[in-house]
Amino acid sequence: MNSPIPSTELIKEIEYSEIAYMTDRMTAIQNRPGNPEGIEIRRFGNAVAFYSKTMPWSSFNTVKGLTNQDADRLEEILDFYKSRARNVHLEVVPSRVDKTFLKRMAELDLYSSGFHCSLITEPKTATNASDGIRIQELNEDQFDLYATIHCRGTGLSDDGIPHVARNNKVLYGRPGWKFYLAFLNDSPAAVGVMHIRNRTASLTFAATLPEFRNQGLHRQLLNRRIADALHNDCKLVVAQCSFLSPSHRNMEHAGMKLGYLRTSWTEK
Repeated sequence: MNSPIPSTELIKEIEYSEIAYMTDRMTAIQNRPGNPEGIEIRRFGNAVAFYSKTMPWSSFNTVKGLTNQDADRLEEILDFYKSRARNVHLEVVPSRVDKTFLKRMAELDLYSSGFHCSLITEPKTATNASDGIRIQELNEDQFDLYATIHCRGTGLSDDGIPHVARNNKVLYGRPGWKFYLAFLNDSPAAVGVMHIRNRTASLTFAATLPEFRNQGLHRQLLNRRIADALHNDCKLVVAQCSFLSPSHRNMEHAGMKLGYLRTSWTEK
């Protein structure tokens, strides 16, 4: 199958899928007893602002869904993060804002600080896995293993393993979420995550242990999730990655094509 042709409506659909999985993920973490990660989710017009007191990374402290109609809410958004001693991270998607909006961002001392890809494809059947690679859905008692691969595969300290395990286990069995564990020659080597909503599958995360990289694991995790999206009657698969990263190349090899390249904006 061919990848869908980008359009204004498709771009809205891609962005909505990202907002949907992030909102559901953050809500699940927020609902842990006592909200230990200090999660807040705040709406400003069309935009959704995510914040975590204990997790300072931009992925947990970001603003999605901005449109031209939200230009008069920008100062309010900045104040929201300033009052929480957190740097603002705004995501701007092509066709959702115009030059007047971008000029207003510049007037507020915001600057474009990075780029991130959203890639798309239609679901399709999987190609055969490479020799020695086996992929299964994660069992409920395997989240410590998941968290170990998550942390070591992304360069996080092992100190974070218990926190990652807890913040992902709350998603197990939650509607729409699927976790995958990949083995190379029977050794746990990589993980992947997928969220399904409104017939759109978002490939939300993947990581491979450093010693198992360049063995085809990430690509096979992509193929497995794209095939599972087909089996779950999805019509679109969306994934995010850094521009021209190894993940980007693997997604292209898996048949995914660029939906849009968004910019990240931060304060000077």
